[in-house]
Amino acid sequence: MKNAINGKHLKIGTYNNYPLSWTEGSENGTIYGCGVAFVLVNILRKKFNFTFEVVVPEQNIEYGGLRPDESLIGLVNNSKVDMAAAFLPVLVRYNKLVSYSNDLDEGVWMMMLKRPKESAAGSGLLAPFATYVWYLILAAVLIYGPCIYFLTWIRSKLIRDNERTIPLSPSVWFVYGAFIKQGTTLAPEANTTRVLFATWWLFVILLSAFYTANLTAFLTLSKFTLDIENPEDLYKKNYRWVASEGGAVQYTIKNPDEDLYYLNRMLLNGRAQFRSLAYDHEFLPMVTGGAVLVKEQTAIDNLMYDDYLRKAREGVEEAERCTYVVAPNAFMKKRRAFAYPKNSTLKILFDTVLSYLIQSGIVKFLEHRDLPSTKICPLDLQSKDRQLRNTDLLMTYFIMITGLAAALAVFIGEVIIKRYIKVEVKVEGKGKKLKRHKNKSVKPERYDNSRPPPYDSLFGYHRYKFNEDSKKEIINGREYYVVNTVAGDVRLIPVRTPSAFLYS
Repeated sequence: MKNAINGKHLKIGTYNNYPLSWTEGSENGTIYGCGVAFVLVNILRKKFNFTFEVVVPEQNIEYGGLRPDESLIGLVNNSKVDMAAAFLPVLVRYNKLVSYSNDLDEGVWMMMLKRPKESAAGSGLLAPFATYVWYLILAAVLIYGPCIYFLTWIRSKLIRDNERTIPLSPSVWFVYGAFIKQGTTLAPEANTTRVLFATWWLFVILLSAFYTANLTAFLTLSKFTLDIENPEDLYKKNYRWVASEGGAVQYTIKNPDEDLYYLNRMLLNGRAQFRSLAYDHEFLPMVTGGAVLVKEQTAIDNLMYDDYLRKAREGVEEAERCTYVVAPNAFMKKRRAFAYPKNSTLKILFDTVLSYLIQSGIVKFLEHRDLPSTKICPLDLQSKDRQLRNTDLLMTYFIMITGLAAALAVFIGEVIIKRYIKVEVKVEGKGKKLKRHKNKSVKPERYDNSRPPPYDSLFGYHRYKFNEDSKKEIINGREYYVVNTVAGDVRLIPVRTPSAFLYS
């Protein structure tokens, strides 16, 4: 068989799938094959001493088409080429049409999308806790106030002492005030009520500690995450996505026996699209517009690297060069190989040499030789500084606007109730009712003992009594006023001489 192929002229089919295989034309119309696939073909050519010409299908697709000449597999199946020099996915459906070589590698299809400005984990003040945690905290704030009122009401019915029921409004305001670390004028005396108050304070202290620690960690050590991490996310979140027409992705999601068959529904409702494009960079406008590109990892790495180099040559800032990002998990994996017509003797000859190339790691080296050793535009750019942006503080603006709107609504409600609605108020200790009419305000003679006593009731309007006859004394070389307080105590007040202002 080796002698039979010696000096023979072969027809080798391929298609544009940079960097694994592509074609270039000369001025005289001759087509040259390039890429990893033709490096391997040239090794085989030197080994078996044959010549070849490159044939490309009418459409740049692997499978499908109305006529055999439109796809690469169609050319091989109809023996219009002697072999297909391309990294073709090994699909069970086409084993009856062509013979595949030994596996060259395992192709990994990844999802490339436009890099989002914010992490999917959240940003700003809401990021430290998950969404359901915030809902539980809100439920605790709303429920605990009525719980205090209800439990103190039950206690006042069962135990007759000086401890009265804490009304609903003070209970709610205590819960809210303690939540934002403010004090309260309530002074519970019963042990039951004290335990209720201490429980809520302990809850607030622990919650505040966890929140502060997580917020610090998020602003300094947080990992950037994406909305799209698995193929299931495309379906659940209804993302638009695009892939090459006539490729392994299209035939995988159309095959009911495949795990990704559920994505076929997105193709039917227009959220998935397959395009036959000659060059991969033609997909970039779609990705920039919000679509997710599904393609082989090698092709995506080269696409992102070329885009990065182009922006570097154009003088784009370092922080703006990584426009795209790759999802952390694979879309699918398929074995890839060359293809021959059925019962071709070339498979027996070439597979032995290809096995040596695969086992020695030459195929893997050729796939990554034009790429840098470091990861291209990783998910986490590992910025050295983390400056707060408006998106981080967006919640503070929302709280401020909401608070102002709530205060305005309460103010309007108070004006309507106090000026335009008649309210009956019972005076404490009397059975009569006072009526508050329109444009008339009558204050009931009622004292709220939950508030602290007025300052003037403790010290009076003037705490110290000064007059011209106030006595002065010199003590330790300094002049003092000797004054009497309203409570009858004696105090020494230093006299402020002009020189004392130098030390103030």
